[in-house]
Amino acid sequence: MTSNNQRNNASFEYRKYIATKNYRASTVPLVTHESNRDEEKHKSTFLMNFTKGLKHDKDTGLVSKTSDYEDFRDAILGGYIEPFHAIDVSFPPGKRRLWEAPTAGFVFDTQGPDGQAVTMAPAPELGSDELTFEMGEVYELSYLRDLAFGKFNCKNKMFKESLTFLQSLAFTKSTNPARPRSRDGLVNLSESNLFRGSSPKVEDGPYLSCFMVMGGGKKERNITSGEIIFGAQSIDQRVPVAKSKNFMTNFNEFLSVQNGEKTSNNPITDPEFYTGEKQFIETPRDLATYVHFDALYQAYLNACLILLSQKGKEGLAPYDPSFNRLSGEFSEATAGGFALYGGPHILSLVTEVATRALKAVRYQKFQVHRRCRPEAIGGLLNRVNAKNTKFKSKINKSADNSLSKMLQDLDGVLKRIEKQEGKSYDFGLLPMAFREGSPMHPAYGAGHATVAGACVTVLKAFFDTSSVLQKVEGVIGFAKAGTGENVKIITKPCDKKSDTYTTNKISVEPSDVPLTLEGELNKLAANISIGRNMGGVHYFSDYYDSVRMGEEIAIGILKDQAEGYPFDEFELSLNTFDGKAITIGRT
Repeated sequence: MTSNNQRNNASFEYRKYIATKNYRASTVPLVTHESNRDEEKHKSTFLMNFTKGLKHDKDTGLVSKTSDYEDFRDAILGGYIEPFHAIDVSFPPGKRRLWEAPTAGFVFDTQGPDGQAVTMAPAPELGSDELTFEMGEVYELSYLRDLAFGKFNCKNKMFKESLTFLQSLAFTKSTNPARPRSRDGLVNLSESNLFRGSSPKVEDGPYLSCFMVMGGGKKERNITSGEIIFGAQSIDQRVPVAKSKNFMTNFNEFLSVQNGEKTSNNPITDPEFYTGEKQFIETPRDLATYVHFDALYQAYLNACLILLSQKGKEGLAPYDPSFNRLSGEFSEATAGGFALYGGPHILSLVTEVATRALKAVRYQKFQVHRRCRPEAIGGLLNRVNAKNTKFKSKINKSADNSLSKMLQDLDGVLKRIEKQEGKSYDFGLLPMAFREGSPMHPAYGAGHATVAGACVTVLKAFFDTSSVLQKVEGVIGFAKAGTGENVKIITKPCDKKSDTYTTNKISVEPSDVPLTLEGELNKLAANISIGRNMGGVHYFSDYYDSVRMGEEIAIGILKDQAEGYPFDEFELSLNTFDGKAITIGRT
């Protein structure tokens, strides 16, 4: 038994060791943060930067005074909150939205990589084929917002229109895209990968990850209840049903939102927006509703609870076999995991990494990129289409040419949206699922996606991700491949409404392809991240680069935790979002 002084000294040496290790890892090579330089190229208007909450000109939709944006940027780079309160804004207290945590990126943490030691590539710039394609994807998702995911195939006319149109855009011919859409590393769109994300196995099976709809437990009745066991309570997987109503489809409404006008505090209770019913997620609008109100790490906590509820004598949801002695998952075990490599450890860690992810991505959002939201580009395209002479005189020739070409390239989807929205639609605007549009912080990276990357990485490290969703002797869960019948979890319309709160149901059905835990977790990260795109508030690159940065943060935290355990040998193993196999253990 060590003395108190020995332990105190050992603890001090461990902390010095971890700090030294992270310092060396973050400085060799030194991380550099680079934006796409749109801010510098368009500094007369800052039209590609996040200006939401500042005053905007009623004719052009651009920030009224460039000095207001410069003051905003100075406050962002200064790190103190007080200067934000001195910026000239449109609405008085109580009637304006607040910028969200613009200084969080300056905070230090004591475990894992520093929030400024991870970074993201420059976002697609104005004039690039990639940005046009990204906007095409967001417009198409708004067009498909009320189409059931079960109809995301070419048998459906609307889906086929979206796929055909996106296939026609120049970016699909890219031979080395920075952010591929398919398994072969190209854009290469098909009905099996459209809007699916870009990680291994996300193209397999239903669009929605099973973790978005299924309940906890092992019996089919538990799965189809959609009820997740949470101690002595439970979590309902159903979401409120939003009405098929889009927002910010006329320029005046768009302008008020850009100026930061505060809307309803809790629209989910407003009968103007919601039906009062609940259902399991079935459409992009349902998924957008989920990510509008979720607790950010909620989907991954739910997934963890579901997996833990499958554990038992059947051997379902196994932990990574490389630490089976610590977890107690081997035949001769007399000691098992709990605070260490057991349920409480994974439950707390899957949520803990979310705070580190949020701080790191805030630095990218505010201090590095300051990228405008898709809704703002919709406003620019609207002004180009309207031939607003004041707008044209304000922007430089490069921006004018780029926006005019983007408007021309996206004409096909915009005309379909115009027909769908009706006469009240001002051409070019992006129809939003949320009344208030995007949150009060820049687009790149995405908070939801960075948290997704971090939380899913922890789950992939703890559980055996080669296990497959199966029905094994009457129970359902993730088990060793070939143990039972491969199944999938889908939503189906009810034959008859059983009560006023049920419009669809969950069904367990045979699956043509094995659905691995790795694939369903990768899919879960993509569902949540791209669900934000379905609301209109993010681009594909926000998902793509953010999940990878979140992954890097989680791996760093897991490495630090591994160094803190001085006795038994163990490893954590996982495949990254790019499919690279890595192991984590004590060095």
